[in-house]
Amino acid sequence: MTSPTSHPAGLPGLLTPESALQRGVEHLTITFTGMVSAETVERLVFESYTALRRTAKVNAHLPVLAARFAHERLTALAQAKGLVPKDAPEVLFVCVHNAGRSQLAAALMTELSGGRVHVRSAGSQPAPQIDPNVVEVMAATGLSASDAFPKPLTDDVVQAADVVITMGCGDACPIYPGKQYQDWNVGDPYGQDIEVVSKICDEIEVHVRQLLAELVPDLADLTAGTATSEEH
Repeated sequence: MTSPTSHPAGLPGLLTPESALQRGVEHLTITFTGMVSAETVERLVFESYTALRRTAKVNAHLPVLAARFAHERLTALAQAKGLVPKDAPEVLFVCVHNAGRSQLAAALMTELSGGRVHVRSAGSQPAPQIDPNVVEVMAATGLSASDAFPKPLTDDVVQAADVVITMGCGDACPIYPGKQYQDWNVGDPYGQDIEVVSKICDEIEVHVRQLLAELVPDLADLTAGTATSEEH
């Protein structure tokens, strides 16, 4: 594996991964001025790129995804330090590949909470892409997967979370005091057909609504039916 800074001879500098990553570093350094050092920003951007590259099948958009991933990690780091106020509960969904269950749960929580819960997801062994059948079920139920991609589990996002939900990833998630941990025993959609994935989505929705009722008690109609399942 070559380094993030290596590129074919003769490739214009503006097209190299290094130049794209450095632009991300510059932007994020400005965004997090006074909260995180420039050295930390650079380290997390290049770490994020390296982590995503391990499983990526296509590298063309990796610098952009790495910058987005680094932004999420830097926000979590600033939150954990108390430098960024939390205006909503923070929930982290973790499964093995971050390609099925945790993506479904994150999308459902985001949709059903109406933005009143901030959601992250990660995988202990992230896959190259979200399971295509999961994407199809999400689209059929009105859930967007356009900005979602599998991400590795990092210490910073765990520290920033108020609630950590694990789904089949065992003890891969580090334990910190003062956080609520739950393990949801739901089926794995990997390799399953659309019908089975839809049923798993319904099952996850029940758990999501129950958690929402705890986190945002005044959010109306949390337990009245399952809107997404009616559309399956």
